[in-house]
Amino acid sequence: MLEEFLLPKDSPVRTMAELKGKRVASGPGIQNVTLAKTMLEKAGAGLMSVTELPIGQHVASLAAGQIDAAYTLEPTGTIGRLNGTTRMLEAGVVAHYILGDPLAPWHGGSASLTTEFIRKYPAETKKYIAAYAKGIELVRSKPDEARQFMKGYTAIESALTAEVPLASYMLYNEFKASDIAYFQKFYDLFSDKGIFEKRVVVEPMLFKG
Repeated sequence: MLEEFLLPKDSPVRTMAELKGKRVASGPGIQNVTLAKTMLEKAGAGLMSVTELPIGQHVASLAAGQIDAAYTLEPTGTIGRLNGTTRMLEAGVVAHYILGDPLAPWHGGSASLTTEFIRKYPAETKKYIAAYAKGIELVRSKPDEARQFMKGYTAIESALTAEVPLASYMLYNEFKASDIAYFQKFYDLFSDKGIFEKRVVVEPMLFKG
């Protein structure tokens, strides 16, 4: 679970619904704000305003009492837990409140190639995907070995590399119809909210091999 709502360590809040009327922040950008507002509403907190705040400031802002809760992404929750200033209210919130199933797959990012690149460089495309697949297999089969590569290649360093949750990856040829349906439901939120001018259909954008 890479997304979560965080609270100050000593917050009395126990449920998402109890955030009603509280000062809640999210990462910057329309996606984060839309997700946070929608999840709060669906969790019973009602229609709320959400403050955009750089994710790197979430732990400090919670610890200082400037906000009451934050919708954030890892490693923020791990940082707050390790330094003893925050606690997690709920993780896996996109699957729970946006997709409607706590066990649903949520794809928070993707490795993308343009159609132009794929057409122009088909051999290189296959090499890229093969290398990516090799990396996924390493994460799945040898997670402790994979963790070392966070150092120097990401912003995650030192003790965090052993503590932060590892992302779960899915290749284009592993998608089932149900996975695509959940992927589509996530995209549909943004057309329903008027963020996208028109509905974006996910299935045609997936690499076909």
